Amino acid sequence: MNVGDRHYRTIWLSDDKRSVEIIDQRWLPHDFRVERIGTVAGIATAIRDMWVRGAPLIGVTAAYGVAMRMADDPSNAALDAVWETLHETRPTAINLRWALDEMRRFLKPLPPEQRAAAAYRRAGEIADEDVGLNRAIGANGLEIIRAIAARKQKSEPVNILTHCNAGWLATVDYGTATAPIYLATEARIPVHVYVDETRPRNQGAQLTAWEMAGHGVPHTLIVDNAGGHLMQRGEIDMVIVGTDRTTADGDVCNKIGTYLKALAAADNDVPFYVALPSPTIDWTVGNGLGEIPIEQRSPDEVSLVWGKTADGKIAQVRVSPEATPAANPAFDVTPARLVTGLITERGVAKASREGLKAMFPERG
Repeated sequence: MNVGDRHYRTIWLSDDKRSVEIIDQRWLPHDFRVERIGTVAGIATAIRDMWVRGAPLIGVTAAYGVAMRMADDPSNAALDAVWETLHETRPTAINLRWALDEMRRFLKPLPPEQRAAAAYRRAGEIADEDVGLNRAIGANGLEIIRAIAARKQKSEPVNILTHCNAGWLATVDYGTATAPIYLATEARIPVHVYVDETRPRNQGAQLTAWEMAGHGVPHTLIVDNAGGHLMQRGEIDMVIVGTDRTTADGDVCNKIGTYLKALAAADNDVPFYVALPSPTIDWTVGNGLGEIPIEQRSPDEVSLVWGKTADGKIAQVRVSPEATPAANPAFDVTPARLVTGLITERGVAKASREGLKAMFPERG
């Protein structure tokens, strides 16, 4: 996607062909910063502290981390060690494990002297593959938006509710949940996006809203708890979210609060779609609520917020008493029964083991 008049991906190989450059998302929307990372320790920090975030982008970033380690030490021991180091950074997003497994599977058969070059090549391929997957998700989701638009008055927009950020900032490009929205905008189908703030890190308010504004998509920021109210009033035509891990049975693990949106959608007969590339499917897990580890992040993310002050400074402020403890589960699980459909690169699958097997017969 473009920032100003320049096209950006969220991660790319630096001129030195060893380090990578990333958009440091901690500072958006108030400051656009690009950081260069050239060590495994730096990659681990970027993932853990959410300089980069979003399941697909985390996976690609980890793949480049493996390549950096192979440039220093291409041994089997180093390959196994970097897998462990990076896997520990974010336990919930399955794309991280998928990318690390893919890199190890690809590199293990190669002689050590070939591993560094091969690792950088494969990491770049994974990045390019992510862009292609998301573009295909966009095309499949576009047909859903087009069908809704056909039932509305000609100038009336399709009103879409999002949660968290499943945009191009969460992937290498296009995004998952936002890809259909961007393609609809390019196709001149009128859309309007209700962006919920997504506490505690405000990825909706800070990232999705920034993306919408940059791409010229009409949008309105709402508080997290306004979504159900809008659905009750008939002001939402569809909900579309991303996912950090989807089980083989179709349960969806996504940013905390997704489950509540799905409940409200079900109660008001609003279609609830989840957009995901196939590497986000965890074929080893069936029961999402019982089997997916839920990341518990720092209480400070709940008690403190970042923002821009009246004098233009980016600052952090406390919103709760210092003596008040906070809990911060980062994700929740939405049961498959609440999901209208899973928008994948191959089409829209039913959120069930049978539906996913039909869409991906070679993997189920």
